[in-house]
Amino acid sequence: MIYRALLFLISVNVFAQPTSSNIFAHNDYEKKEPFTKAFGLHVGYIEADIFLKDGALLVAHTAAEISKTKTLENLYLQPLQKQLSGSGYSESSPLALMIDLKTAGKETLGALVQLMASYPDLANSKSLRITISGNMPDASTWSDYPNYIFFDGRPGNSYTAAQLQRINLVSASFRDYTQWNGKGELTSADRKQLLAVIQKVHAWGKPIRFWAIPDFTNAWIKLNKLGVDILNTDEVEQLHAFLAKWSSSTYQNKTPHATYQPIGQWKEGQRPKNLIIMIGDGAGLAQFYSGYTANRGKLNVFQIPMVGFSITNSSDSYITDSAAGATAIAAGTKTKNRFIGVDSTGKRLPLLTYKLKKKKYQTAIISNGDITDATPASFYAFQPERIMSEEIALDFIQSDVDLLMGGGLKSFQQRKDGKKLFDVLRQKGYQTTSNFGTIDTLTSMKFVVLDDSAVIAKKKGRGDFLIRSLNKSLDVFTKSNSPFFIMLESAQIDWGGHNNDLEYVVTEVLDFDQTIAEALKFADQNKETLILITADHETGGLSLIDGDIQTGYVHGSFSTNDHTGIMVPVFAYGPGAEVFKGIHQNTELYHLLMELFLIK
Repeated sequence: MIYRALLFLISVNVFAQPTSSNIFAHNDYEKKEPFTKAFGLHVGYIEADIFLKDGALLVAHTAAEISKTKTLENLYLQPLQKQLSGSGYSESSPLALMIDLKTAGKETLGALVQLMASYPDLANSKSLRITISGNMPDASTWSDYPNYIFFDGRPGNSYTAAQLQRINLVSASFRDYTQWNGKGELTSADRKQLLAVIQKVHAWGKPIRFWAIPDFTNAWIKLNKLGVDILNTDEVEQLHAFLAKWSSSTYQNKTPHATYQPIGQWKEGQRPKNLIIMIGDGAGLAQFYSGYTANRGKLNVFQIPMVGFSITNSSDSYITDSAAGATAIAAGTKTKNRFIGVDSTGKRLPLLTYKLKKKKYQTAIISNGDITDATPASFYAFQPERIMSEEIALDFIQSDVDLLMGGGLKSFQQRKDGKKLFDVLRQKGYQTTSNFGTIDTLTSMKFVVLDDSAVIAKKKGRGDFLIRSLNKSLDVFTKSNSPFFIMLESAQIDWGGHNNDLEYVVTEVLDFDQTIAEALKFADQNKETLILITADHETGGLSLIDGDIQTGYVHGSFSTNDHTGIMVPVFAYGPGAEVFKGIHQNTELYHLLMELFLIK
């Protein structure tokens, strides 16, 4: 028989990612739905307190609460008889029915054994552990009871090898070791006491549970990290939901990247010649700090000394979408959600890209998402609805933007109107390709690369799309003396937030950060380039509830699967960067750029 008690010996990861089998449904009989709810959530331990009264085993917390209608048989044994088979419990992951004896142990346990004779399927099931707690008979008598009866050990007792075989778990009062309320951290002395008892129980080859624990998120996390195998809870549904999200809300980065230390040498009062705007779609402070934590306390973007904040609301909503958020940056006007490059009445706005084109700037738009999606489209298109991808693609034809790199080939080539926009682009002098792998072979000063491999998540193998696209653009543009503008979007930080997937968020942030390093290196060499790094909004309402900078481990919690109204950071580097410090409306970023670049 495989014992649940030995599972912790397999790997420390049992502690790292607890599941419903680690849940102890404390005083289950007091819930609105005894047995049913906890059993349906597949918890590992369900507790029932029993009294022996007039020959019946009655379930109650105190003698005053005893009701003849609430028997162990009708609340637990009969439902188990009907539902245990096919429930998913197994020999390697059994259900422990924790029976806490409230009356004299010998007599009460004897009555239980007699009752179990009517339930041979349960007594013989390898998926069920009848585990006795409370007024247990002396351990020296345990061998007198059937083998299907297990016991709840105590860390202060001594047990023989045979007695340890009958122990399913070991329990203790949390208050015997600490008065910690679950907030913040344990004191060193309390932590030492707890670790000592946990290690003692583990040396027996048994899992440990504490009762009377603080019962909320921070306490669950800290107890799990200490090595507490079984989480005692009165909040079964909340704990189950929390544990169900554990794998998607935690991430440990095994390969941190080195960071670049910017030099910051440009002339005081100098105006920038070139502009790179880098938008981390959905990236708020928590997203950046999750990347900082995962990268072991280093992040390229955090090397930038000039920092401000952007207020992101749209004209019709406290919470913006990417269309209105990016349009505010690209055109300096608040507009309605879903509107791209137009004001709230639908009138075209004077986009930064077009104004720079009139001043003979070379221009590039890069995204690791669909290039017709809201953020990149807001720098070249004019549409009252962000899903109008084919119309947005037609707007690009009129834009005269020099370089376009991203996903979204369908809107250019498999259109409902039958137009092959690559043919139109080639007639206008562009090189075109749907294979990003050929980017280094492109020799034209104007090209479009649309490859849907660009929209694969970084964690699924996208590669260095953003870095290569940025460096290719810089290589093309520096072949002439003309000034240039690049808008680069890291689109999928937002997608990770929508999915409430912390690994997705962090890996995209780290990819974005490595791309930022390339921009910083160029700016230091060029000394005429302003880099503006921000977000159109925050996504997911991410908060960081645990982490370890030394190991690159981070644990997050999402409050929504949509955008939030939280301000987003603005990092500025290069000539003129100082004007972006402080708190600004997102529209003000545009107007500050107009002033710096002397554009009317």
